[in-house]
Amino acid sequence: MDLLTIFALILFVVTYVLMFTFQGVRPYIAIVSAVIFVIVGSAGIFPAFQYTLMDALGEIDWNVIMMIAGTMGTVYLFIDSKMPQLLSDIIISKVHSVKWMIFAMSLFAGIVSAFVDNVATVLMLAPVALAVCKKLNISPVPAIICMSISSNLQGAATLVGDTTSILLAKAADLDFMSFFFVDGKPGMFWVTEAGALVASLIILWMFRKENEAVDFEGRTVVEDKVPTVLLCLTVISLIVASFIPYKSNAAPGQFYKPDITNGLLCIFFFVVGLIYEVVRRKDVDVVKGALKEIDYYTIALLMGLFVVIGGISNAGIIDLIGNALAGLSGNGSRLSIFFIYTVVVWMSVLFSAFIDNIPYTATMLPVVAVITEKISTTSGMDVSPNLLYFGLLVGATLGGNLTPIGASANIAGIGILRREGYKVESGTFMRFSIPVTLAAVTTGYLLLWVIWM
Repeated sequence: MDLLTIFALILFVVTYVLMFTFQGVRPYIAIVSAVIFVIVGSAGIFPAFQYTLMDALGEIDWNVIMMIAGTMGTVYLFIDSKMPQLLSDIIISKVHSVKWMIFAMSLFAGIVSAFVDNVATVLMLAPVALAVCKKLNISPVPAIICMSISSNLQGAATLVGDTTSILLAKAADLDFMSFFFVDGKPGMFWVTEAGALVASLIILWMFRKENEAVDFEGRTVVEDKVPTVLLCLTVISLIVASFIPYKSNAAPGQFYKPDITNGLLCIFFFVVGLIYEVVRRKDVDVVKGALKEIDYYTIALLMGLFVVIGGISNAGIIDLIGNALAGLSGNGSRLSIFFIYTVVVWMSVLFSAFIDNIPYTATMLPVVAVITEKISTTSGMDVSPNLLYFGLLVGATLGGNLTPIGASANIAGIGILRREGYKVESGTFMRFSIPVTLAAVTTGYLLLWVIWM
């Protein structure tokens, strides 16, 4: 290795070790690392490494940043309207025992999180589960653990379900509809839902003896349905926009959309919602509330990581890692491709069980592109990059459910229980998470291979 490769690799490893060790300040660590890359690249310390501030800003995917900010803002207004609570009340009123209540609430949390951020889903539905469990005089721990797991599980179903999905869509050049069907084959939505169905049956089996009757009276009153309409319009507009090609895919003379189209749409409906609420309430405090609910922590972390990943890519580290992993594919036979696919999926499960899946996915996406290109060249077959892209998403998103610290939704759920006086041990959490996660990942892992190979 030359000095540039050694420097970039050490900085990259140190960055991730520090982010894992000091999780509360991860954005600052990523940004400091990004600044070091820019300083070294601008100073010309390594003649082969040129990385200026403008280069770094160009590595930040502003479409992704705007999508996250806009969607989070609209979701805040949606939660504030109490519509999620009403939907939960309706579901609970239809069940007749604790096991079906936990099953229904977990399934509903998953469905909502396919379109709403996982953490937001937990924050808006957990209070409902708490209220029901208190009324029944039972512990809310199992119910909220299962809701957290389920919400995290289905975040990979759609483009707007999770930050990792947004990152994947950019890397693989996918749009909203590509999560349903791409290249004439079923996309991540169906794979995720198959895993969710199996996981839900596991949840139902785990609570098979909980037959206490559920008696729930009263429903939440929703006086403002506009935020719900805006959230639906956001999803619909993303679907419509998915049929318009980007410049890179457009035919000569064909109309194409700007690279930040999806981000602009999400910001637009958020701003419309803010203006509506200010006029309706005659109070600007709603603007402060909505802006405070945007996850600046994740946004800052992503911006720093975009620059860091651009730095290690320019330094050749991505190619180095990709070629090393691709070397595991041996002679490029179908069996060897299955081996490297297995490594990507289950390595992602293992890593995501202990580190946040956002930085892991952001780092691995360009690596997967290198692996696919190398495998296709070695095997002589036209291996679709979606096999490893989707495999990465299954492992990284679903695998985060294994431990209490593997996903933000799990941390949020445990935090809610802690505030209510319930201490959740890792062993207690994993008693529910391990069977559910392994069932969902295994289902997705096998289904993806059947579809894409």
